[in-house]
Amino acid sequence: MNALDLAILRLLQQNGRRSNADLARELGVASSTVYERVRKLEQRGFISGYRALIDPESVGFGAQALVTATLAYDQIEAVQEFQDAVGRIPEVRACYGVAGRYDYILHIVARDLRHLRDVLHTRINTIPASVKTETFIILGEVKPDTGLPLDPAETPPLDAPVAAPEGGDAAG
Repeated sequence: MNALDLAILRLLQQNGRRSNADLARELGVASSTVYERVRKLEQRGFISGYRALIDPESVGFGAQALVTATLAYDQIEAVQEFQDAVGRIPEVRACYGVAGRYDYILHIVARDLRHLRDVLHTRINTIPASVKTETFIILGEVKPDTGLPLDPAETPPLDAPVAAPEGGDAAG
């Protein structure tokens, strides 16, 4: 990864709808160069997708919560059961496996507090692998997700081998 790749990533992170021609003009390079760089960044997994960021309240989701979940037992079957169940709940915006006191943190959206309560009582708390949850109502957003802090000195080179996950290999 070089400075041009990072500049492309920064600009796309700010506005993923920018055309290659627009990026090329701003960066002072040919459109074909930007096209090839973006294609390579996508192929190598640096860019994992594009989407619109939608204000939850504007589409009827007036309540949000962070929910911590602790599993009843730490066996692969329980982990898979929980993850599969959470994956089927559309109100779960994101789910993170974490280390520490809890096993997971979920970001949930709902139309209102009644809907949130229903999601918690009928969907989250009924997952057999889940033994304990704790809910934190989001009162307001202090800092929205502004993308990754891309620092050229700390970003791996584009052609560097990808680190293998623990217990796996990088081939694939």
